[in-house]
This record gives sequence, structure tokens and C-alpha cells, in this order.
Amino acid sequence: MTKKTVNYYMLSIENDPLRTVQNKNFIGKVMFLVAVARPRFDCKGNETFSRKIGVFPLVTKEPAKRNSVNRPAGSLITKPITSVTKEVSRQFLIGHVVPAIKAKWPRDSIGEPIYIQQDNARCHIDPNDGEFHRVATEDGFCIRLMNQPPNSPDLNILDLGFFNGIQSLQYKETPKTTDDLIAAVIRSFESFPSTKSNKIFLTLQCCMVEILKDRGSNKYDLPHIRKEVMEKEGPLPNQIKCDPKLVQEVMEYLR
Repeated sequence: MTKKTVNYYMLSIENDPLRTVQNKNFIGKVMFLVAVARPRFDCKGNETFSRKIGVFPLVTKEPAKRNSVNRPAGSLITKPITSVTKEVSRQFLIGHVVPAIKAKWPRDSIGEPIYIQQDNARCHIDPNDGEFHRVATEDGFCIRLMNQPPNSPDLNILDLGFFNGIQSLQYKETPKTTDDLIAAVIRSFESFPSTKSNKIFLTLQCCMVEILKDRGSNKYDLPHIRKEVMEKEGPLPNQIKCDPKLVQEVMEYLR
């Protein structure tokens, strides 16, 4: 919902934002399932495919048990799912992520493999889950699950930069309820620029090259390739070139 300490830069005529919680050690929070893909642009820089597959709050709707000053008994209230299990993960993947991919994916790419990368949390389902596979291969689609390498947050596009980007936008608001928080996160997700998302995907490829150079270690500095300068000269490249000699050295190292 908020942080214990937040810095605000205010004008002299502005009022300080009102932030209230019942207990600063137990600030309300909601988990979100977010799915993004790399955006696509034409030769003129116009976006042809939005990378925003969807942001799905892990919440349930329950009727209020008693009357209060805010709502009558029986009104539906939003409650966060505090314990995410494999069944919850399967339900959200099959019921939300896969339908969103099928609705938004470019029509000319249907049939090509689409990989959903998840981390190695225990609550995530197995990549060979039968129920997921059945739904993911309907309507001519070929959607597959895969896990990211363990202990490698830089190989997850969300952890690499996307979550920080939308969270910085969300912190500009002061939500007071769970519904306000969800709405703020969704607005931040929708307003995050595609150009920034494209740069994060390029950084991801640079991280892969650095991992090869360090023989699988994560003790490298985050690479900088002056993407702003490259963008002024023309569209960003789709792929970062990797020295074939480096690939051969890594293959020898693995052997």
C-alpha cells in the first residue's frame, strides 16, 4: 500500500499527502501476476504490438460479514490471497494469462512457440502440467512454460527493471484501500512506455552475454550500451551480437 518512509517534493501551496495505516509494521499488500512481452515496432518507429499482456491481482471477492460505516453487510469486498498455492497459480495462468495472450498476440505469429517464463517459486506449476498444456495448445496456439535459471534475477525481465518502473509510478499515488491500490498498479502498468520496455529487453540480452563472459557467475556489473544514443540514430536492434569465439569457449568450459 505504501512504504514507511516516502520522500515527496511539494510546492509551497500544496498540502502534504495524507497517509494512514492501522499499523506501520503490517502495511497492506497485494501480489500481482504480470505478463509482458517485448514490443514490436515498424521501420518508422510506430508500435505494432503492445507488450502489455496483462496485470492480474491475486485477490478474491468476499461478502462483508457485518454492517460498517463504509458498506452494508453482504457487499462484496476485495481481499488479497495471502497463500498462493500451485492450484492458485494454475487457475490464474489458465483463466487469465493464456486467454490474454490469445487475445492480444499478433495474428501472423499464431502457431509459433510462445514461452512463458516463470521463476522457481514452489507455488508455480510444473512446465509439463497436463491441464495447462491442454488449454495452451487449443485454437492453434503453442504456449509453453519454462523456468528461469535459479539464482538469476537478471534473467527475469520483470525483476530486471519492469517492476521497479511501474512501482515508481505507483508510489506517486496514495491509495487508501485495496481497490485503490489495484487501480493504481493497473494505471502504472498501462502508462509504462513501450520504449522503456524495449530497452529493458535489450539489457536482458546484454546480461546474457556478461554471464557467458563470467562463466555463469552473477558477479558482473550491469552493462550499459548507451541505448539512448542508439535510439537517436535509429531503431534499437532486435538482438545483441555475441562473439562466436566466446560461445565456443563457454562450450569448451562446460565440457
